Amino acid sequence: MTWPALIVLSAGLAALLFWLHAPAALMLGPLVAAMVVASSGGQVRIPVSASVVAQGIVGCMIAKMVPLSIVGDVVDHWPLFAFGIVSVIIASSLLGWAMMRLGVLPGTTALWGSSPGAASVMSIMAEDYGADVRLVAFMQYSRVVLVAAVASVVAKAFGAGAPHQAAAVVWFPPIDFLSLAATLALAMLGPLVARVLRIPAGAFLVPLIGGIVLTHLGWLTIELPPWLLAICYALVGWNVGLRFSRPLLVHAALALPRMLACTVTLIVLCGGIAALLVVFAGIDPMTAYLATSPGGSDSIAIIAASSNVDVSFVMAMQTVRMLVVMFVAPVLTKFIATHAKRG
Repeated sequence: MTWPALIVLSAGLAALLFWLHAPAALMLGPLVAAMVVASSGGQVRIPVSASVVAQGIVGCMIAKMVPLSIVGDVVDHWPLFAFGIVSVIIASSLLGWAMMRLGVLPGTTALWGSSPGAASVMSIMAEDYGADVRLVAFMQYSRVVLVAAVASVVAKAFGAGAPHQAAAVVWFPPIDFLSLAATLALAMLGPLVARVLRIPAGAFLVPLIGGIVLTHLGWLTIELPPWLLAICYALVGWNVGLRFSRPLLVHAALALPRMLACTVTLIVLCGGIAALLVVFAGIDPMTAYLATSPGGSDSIAIIAASSNVDVSFVMAMQTVRMLVVMFVAPVLTKFIATHAKRG
């Protein structure tokens, strides 16, 4: 009965949030439902193939919204992007160092847990480098949940909710099946290419980059009906929420208050960086907040797509930061850990 319970609870929460016009309601509802089911002892396993294809489809969705000029935008405004990316990395590194010094988490676990990269990638890399992957995963995914929740509140506060009301959504519009087949092919082949080439977070990034290039070359028209996106949003939400199992919560119980406090601190620090972008660069508050948020790229992508923000700017900063963190995290973690021990 676990699957029916998960589906019914997800549908009910998503419908409630959708009725309230909450951004990313179709992801947040299933995410919260999955947390409830997993922490209650429910055993549900999402097939890996379904999860990566869902990420690929979300990548295609963003590719449809992001112009090819994204590279030029990064080059033309590199001081702005450099400030946003470097500031977030410095803030997360200082927080990780403080957690190590205070003994909140053992070893380099604190550093990996506070790294502002893709949650799944940071968890995998942390395990390879000897950190406690359970605590890293808990901190990473709890941050994803908190960032998504806070983003929804911020979107409401600044009036950046979805421009279309729920009644205006056409769930089953006419479909160009040839374009839909080509889009699904990209969403399926992208993760395969990423796996062969061992590209971290490639299930999302390869379809995103491939979709941008192919669309603007005129070789592909991305077709994604609302009902398909709703299914993919639910899969993304379930993939995060189901990780909050009872054993993980029990394992993290002793450090839970301090871990959550550190996570909230990082979100606040990133919010401060976003405020600087608003004041000195004239970026609207919601766009700045999402661009600097230390949450999962796929979750931020869904929230950005359902809000009145500059999706191109948000995804450019999120994507570039994720790539930078993947390359510098091992070196930076080793450097901070070594000096923390000496100190």
